[in-house]
Amino acid sequence: MEKLAAVVDRKTPTLSGLAPGDDLPPEYWKALLDDAGADGGDADPGASGHPLRLGQIRQHLLRVGCRRCGRIVEIQMVDAVRLYGPDAIWRHVGQRLLDNTCSLRTGRHEEDGCWPAYDVP
Repeated sequence: MEKLAAVVDRKTPTLSGLAPGDDLPPEYWKALLDDAGADGGDADPGASGHPLRLGQIRQHLLRVGCRRCGRIVEIQMVDAVRLYGPDAIWRHVGQRLLDNTCSLRTGRHEEDGCWPAYDVP
C-alpha cells in the first residue's frame, strides 16, 4: 500500500488554483473586457458590433421567424417605423413582433416565447 501511495503522490500534479476569496488575475479581466459582446449584448451579429436600427435598414419588408415553432412574421418597413420609430432596434422590434403572437406559453420564463431568426440583417 505504501508503494502505491508513493507512486500516486508522485503522479498527482499540484494544482495552483484560486481560493473563493482571491481576486481574479488582471489577464482574466482584460480578456473579458476585450470580448466583442462585453458592451451589453445589444449588438446585432451582422452589424459590426452596433445595434441595427430601423432607420438603417433599406429593405421594404422585414421578416422574423421563430426557430422553435416555425412561425414567420412579416412587417413593412413603413409600418414598423410608424409603430416603433426610426431609432428602434430591429432585434427588439422582431422579438416584440414574435412575442405579441406567441402561442407557446408554458408559464416558465426559461421556456416561454419564441426564438427569433432574422432574415433581414
